[in-house]
Amino acid sequence: MAKEVAGMIKLQIKGAAANPSPPVGPALGSKGVNIMEFCKQFNARTQDQAGKLLPVIITVYRDKSFDFVIKHPPVAVQLMEMAKITKGSPESNRNKVGSVTWDQVKTIAEDKMVDLNCFTIESAITMVAGTARSIGLTIKGEKAI
Repeated sequence: MAKEVAGMIKLQIKGAAANPSPPVGPALGSKGVNIMEFCKQFNARTQDQAGKLLPVIITVYRDKSFDFVIKHPPVAVQLMEMAKITKGSPESNRNKVGSVTWDQVKTIAEDKMVDLNCFTIESAITMVAGTARSIGLTIKGEKAI
């Protein structure tokens, strides 16, 4: 018989760096989850992605047990890594802070395809290109589809 879901928690945590301090501790503590158990499991599963910002969806059940799904890093974070910048432009339509190529956009789209709300690689590329434009990046070269 399936467990009854008590709630879901969405967080963004750096890989292999979960600890009971905010935002993890208060979010899990309010649902009655064993915070240290979550931190141990999360850190063990994200050893290979240490330091990367990872979205995680935690499903909490009535018996205070939990499951969690780790997603790929956000598109904006991946774009800023590829462009070698630390933050986006405050006026993305006027001030461009960096550039990426269409091949890099396609690589990110293929990597993030399972988490995006689209069915074709073309639409995923368009979504990633829109994110690049919104953080102040220009896209160089021929469109790679």
